[in-house]
Amino acid sequence: MKVGRLASGLDVIISSWKSNDDPSQGPYTFEIDGKGLELVVRQNSVLKSRSGPWNGVGFSGLPLLKPDPFLSYAFVFNDKEAYLTYDINSSIALTLVFDQDGVLERLAWIDRLNNWIVYSSAPGDNCDNYALCGAYGRCTIGNSPACGCLNRFLPKNQSEWARADWSSGCVRRTPLNCQNGDGFIKYYNIKLPDSKIRAMNKSMTTEECRVKCLNNCSCMAYTNSDIRGNGSGCILWFGDLVDIRQYTEDGQDLYIRMVSSEIVAHTLEGSPKKKKVGIIVSVVLSALLLLGLGLCLFLQKKRKHNRLNTLGRTKKKENNTEEQWSMKSQDESLDLPHFDLTAIAIATSNFSFNNLLGQGGFGPVYKGAFKGGHDIAVKRLSKESRQGLDEFMNEVKCIAKLQHRNLVKLLGYCIEHEEKILIYEYMPNKSLDTYIFDQIRSKLLDWPKRFHIINGVSRGLLYLHQDSRLRIIHRDLKLSNILLDNDMNPKISDFGMARSFGGNETEATTRRVVGTYGYMSPEYAIDGLFSIKSDVFSFGVLVLEIVSGKRNWGFTHPKHELNLLGHVWKLYKEGRSLELIDELKVESCYVPEVLRSIHVGLLCVQHSPEHRPSMSTVALMLEGNGLLPQPNEPGFFTERKLIEENMKDLSSTNEVTITVLDGR
Repeated sequence: MKVGRLASGLDVIISSWKSNDDPSQGPYTFEIDGKGLELVVRQNSVLKSRSGPWNGVGFSGLPLLKPDPFLSYAFVFNDKEAYLTYDINSSIALTLVFDQDGVLERLAWIDRLNNWIVYSSAPGDNCDNYALCGAYGRCTIGNSPACGCLNRFLPKNQSEWARADWSSGCVRRTPLNCQNGDGFIKYYNIKLPDSKIRAMNKSMTTEECRVKCLNNCSCMAYTNSDIRGNGSGCILWFGDLVDIRQYTEDGQDLYIRMVSSEIVAHTLEGSPKKKKVGIIVSVVLSALLLLGLGLCLFLQKKRKHNRLNTLGRTKKKENNTEEQWSMKSQDESLDLPHFDLTAIAIATSNFSFNNLLGQGGFGPVYKGAFKGGHDIAVKRLSKESRQGLDEFMNEVKCIAKLQHRNLVKLLGYCIEHEEKILIYEYMPNKSLDTYIFDQIRSKLLDWPKRFHIINGVSRGLLYLHQDSRLRIIHRDLKLSNILLDNDMNPKISDFGMARSFGGNETEATTRRVVGTYGYMSPEYAIDGLFSIKSDVFSFGVLVLEIVSGKRNWGFTHPKHELNLLGHVWKLYKEGRSLELIDELKVESCYVPEVLRSIHVGLLCVQHSPEHRPSMSTVALMLEGNGLLPQPNEPGFFTERKLIEENMKDLSSTNEVTITVLDGR
């Protein structure tokens, strides 16, 4: 199908119905703006929404519109024509609907639900409303209010903005005067703007484009018309810039004209080297103070280690373990705060049952609060668990030097008398399994949140495998070990079973197989062989559980005895992957992302570890839109009864599972 201006002179547009019951031409039209090379929706000829210009890969205002195995599209433009064309894979039933409200939807038919679900739609949200935030205002979904001024701009009418009327837009803090010294500030990840006049040249280089704009006082901004490779072509904007939208990723860069003083100020704020020039005098004057502070910290740290050694020598019952801990803590140079037991007891109301968050084989976890209202999670090692001591020492060793937004942060520790305690940042939304597998709470996780969580976990695991100082294999990645902060950002937790590697080490074997059935890879559960690829397997299970809302271990189906992995594999081979979607999330899902997540999940749970991708590849596959390799059959996908029989002799206690206690 083609939509746009064809070489024959025919102008193909899509018109809305007047109503659900009246198929005559309605007020909305969907068409190609040949001048701006973008998709537009008009209401009675008035512009209501635009996609942003084509950039060689997609439209800058439609980052989610990407080719996938079921829908491919192309934008063709030259001197004679400009049109959008797309093809649909015959294995799936898709239809295009332009409703009476001016929303263009692609719908996919799901046999299991006996209904159509939204595959993609545009406009998608309030920020797609044309020029909502006025000139030089940017719209950001998730912000309150959604409209704000670009950096270096101020509201033109503050009183109107206070009333949530943003139509007047924003103005530069320092007006342009078109004198020597003007330049450009780069704005990242935005939907390219509209203006009264735009000019495009496909043959210019980026530098030629910059010079062209700089030499014309009416030129307000420029960027590449094609972002492929290092970028090429040129778009120039003349007049105020409107209909700007901010994205966290996948947007396009734009260079906006500014006076020299604003460019200098922006450079000083954004450049660490420039900052150093501005504060060098302060650094010199404070050198003695820092030296004194460093000496104090050194002496304090030395006293802490001496105290640990003393405790280790005076305890005959735990003489060996205490000395072992003391030696390891000094060897590893943990550089973590040591908290007094009294302070922790006060923070947890003397380890009150009312503060209990969960209970595992290692011991209980309590919620605490220090003076000033800073909430913490306190992990108290069970005195009866010898195995727990090893887990404790291992967890501190693994996490002490890790810093990543998708890992739970270790704040400190306590070794005093017989107590061994870890202090973590508190995660108010608890663990992911309490949402995914709960019929009520799962409604709080729509598809965008679930996909955000999948991507966050992949980045955290990539950091452990590749970017941290030591290569760390988690060995117990599962939904209950993914904690959620206030904003539902995922954080990997519980490193009691983790193993660290140095140099080029990538795998090891163990006689003590620990972890959680349903998440363990075949080579680990049966042979005790673990590697970064065993974590990848666990991640794949996690992804498929998030998409489906079902547990792998314990999954049942009336027509077969497969577990969740086998069920997903069966649907994939039959071209019915969409039937896996959690029924509660059907309305919010973006089908291409769902299908891509299922495909990546199957690649991660392949039986052979050599076939599984690395986490760096997984992260790229989730964020990209290229073709994915075909997966092989997953490990542990056969009938549950056979698996259970084979595993009877391998059973071990899941000592790191936390049972969350909710008040009635």
